[in-house]
Amino acid sequence: MITNPKLSDWRENALQFEQQINHVLLGQQAAVRAIVLAVFARGHVLLEGNVGVGKTTLLRAIAHSLGGDYQRIEGTIDLMPADLIYYTYINNEGRPCVDPGPLLKQGEKLSTFFFNEINRARPQVHSLLLRAMAERSISAFNRDYLLPHIQVFADRNRVEKEETFELPAAARDRFMMEVSLDTPVEDAVLGELMFNPRFHDTDQLIGSMENSGIPYYQLNDFAQTLQHSIQTSPKLRDYALSLWKATRKPQDYGIRLADVDMSQLLSAGASPRGMSYLIRCAKTCAWLEGREHVLPEDLQRIFYSCTAHRLFLNPMYAYRKEQLLPELVTSILNQVAAP
Repeated sequence: MITNPKLSDWRENALQFEQQINHVLLGQQAAVRAIVLAVFARGHVLLEGNVGVGKTTLLRAIAHSLGGDYQRIEGTIDLMPADLIYYTYINNEGRPCVDPGPLLKQGEKLSTFFFNEINRARPQVHSLLLRAMAERSISAFNRDYLLPHIQVFADRNRVEKEETFELPAAARDRFMMEVSLDTPVEDAVLGELMFNPRFHDTDQLIGSMENSGIPYYQLNDFAQTLQHSIQTSPKLRDYALSLWKATRKPQDYGIRLADVDMSQLLSAGASPRGMSYLIRCAKTCAWLEGREHVLPEDLQRIFYSCTAHRLFLNPMYAYRKEQLLPELVTSILNQVAAP
């Protein structure tokens, strides 16, 4: 039970924030909970999902509810790093002009940045985005611009593979988690999305949301308070360490997959950064559940989202990635004994 009044008050607002987003984005409760965890753990998110499942609606709802500014850019094969910083045009008087690009337009008020189809952009663009994500600043026009509240959400197109660039390990590791948004399967939800006019106009849908009472400019400070307030026991720490080791040498934990030489399966396991993200998310999960201590269930609940995109298969198994990664993560959770 949470005894800290500040944690308790923020938790009530966070749950209201989650409820409002679920009211706007139907049938995506698991994805919404993951996004809420990332918001309060202050991590960037890699999104996976088909066209039209509500990714843009989700992120606009987050920005509207938190009160910060929102920017979006489309990944294209001809996008250049400078396009994130400025754009040039000819004004009505025929003079060349330079205006701030999407990363600089809102200044320090930018809180939600959506990079749609990031795998269509060139590696040079990824490199610039990585600095903004890691350092929350950008160098332009001979000065540094601070982006203290930015949270990056990037979508990978998983249907069309022509003219795309696979994200390198360094880029994927900067994202706290990868979250999938799939088309809902419940007939009642599908019927609402098809026939209820409320969901036909995104602007009105977002505008109907109430303010969450969560000021975006206080999230960084609150996240620090949360991380220092939620406790982990020695046994929980040992369990988390074993999970980490199992992502690097699964064969040492008795993990076996069909038709796989486990000693040759992985070229790299989860990174130290990735596992620190896992703990940050687990603490945030415990807080949302109304506890001041982390349980094994908290780690298990977000383990796949925080680690799967950090596991790199050797080339001989890479073509089976969609099958092997879920099996591997499930096997790790089943084989590593929880306290």
